[in-house]
Amino acid sequence: IAAPHFVIMARDYVIQKYGQDIVEGGGFKIITTLDADLQTKAEELVAKYAKINATKYKATNASLVAIDPKTGEVQALVGSANYFDTEAEGNYNVALARRQPGSSFKPFAYAAAFEKGFTDTTILWDLRTEFNPLCSPDSTATRDSQGSACYHPQNYTGTYSGPVTMRQSLARSLNTTAVQTLYLAGINTTIDLATRMGITTLTDRSRIGLSLVLGGVEVRPIDMVSAYGVFANDGIRVPWGFIQRIENNETILEERTISSERVLSAQTARTMSDVLSDNNARAAAFGPSSSLVVPGYSVAVKTGTTQENRDAWVVGYSPTISVGVWAGNNRNESMTAQGAGLSAAGPLWNEFITYTLRSRQSRERFTNPNPVTTGKIMLNGAYT
Repeated sequence: IAAPHFVIMARDYVIQKYGQDIVEGGGFKIITTLDADLQTKAEELVAKYAKINATKYKATNASLVAIDPKTGEVQALVGSANYFDTEAEGNYNVALARRQPGSSFKPFAYAAAFEKGFTDTTILWDLRTEFNPLCSPDSTATRDSQGSACYHPQNYTGTYSGPVTMRQSLARSLNTTAVQTLYLAGINTTIDLATRMGITTLTDRSRIGLSLVLGGVEVRPIDMVSAYGVFANDGIRVPWGFIQRIENNETILEERTISSERVLSAQTARTMSDVLSDNNARAAAFGPSSSLVVPGYSVAVKTGTTQENRDAWVVGYSPTISVGVWAGNNRNESMTAQGAGLSAAGPLWNEFITYTLRSRQSRERFTNPNPVTTGKIMLNGAYT
């Protein structure tokens, strides 16, 4: 079977909609959105890096999704490293599965804050912070007087930077200031925005707290790639789809139409792309020449790593393609400590998006956001 995870996904869709007896009776012709060249390259690279990661990071599986943000067309989808490896559950389609996204969820909270009037120059304080008001402010307690857990997340490095801008906070993936940003934006406001952008799993709000911004709630990789496509598409959402047309004995049963909706202001989308493509801003955390850099192309990107290194993510986009990579293990075993999003998912993401942009000769660049100034010192980047 060519493109097995994608093909089975399409087959399941058609059977569910038209019935197994009718579909298996013959006569159906299904035209999908798949780009055969990109799919072949995606399968090759997922298999390649799954082997590398198994040796280096004890991460035996990987998944990749690529979507055109302007049309919502799924152009490549690899659900696992080897569909036919039944012993390793290779037929499991991670692209449709629920996984914690780690810090790759952070842009939704920052986007919600930008929509409220905060700016990328807004000052935040990257210091050890206790977010449960009933706990000791020195962040030493584990429970408050009511028995609820205290909450004082640490940065990945275990260090703190003091005053930082929202741009620096997001680009460097600082945790304490990300939680501050979610608090300022509002949990429900952020859930609402992420849902409008295409995240489908934030349904039980009673379970969702400040850990949302650090990836504490599961999402589907295909939804993440589609939602990041809203940033790429200037704030306009085009829902993802994988069926172009279905015919039965030359009768057209259904045909894809592109629907779009503005769910984010163009200014916020452009600001997000500007921040996530700012290599100077993230260099302090990721170095100047990481796998997040695609020289000569306009590319925005965010990493994610979950607790105990169970999931590694890189999700990023150009104006013409949105690509997400997940790496880890099907049964949720931890990777080694070195298998963070940048290490385990970054090289695969970089090689695939570089191949795509070069093969399509895609040089389209992001539109710069308008300059923003406010009457408030902290929002303008000053605090003294």
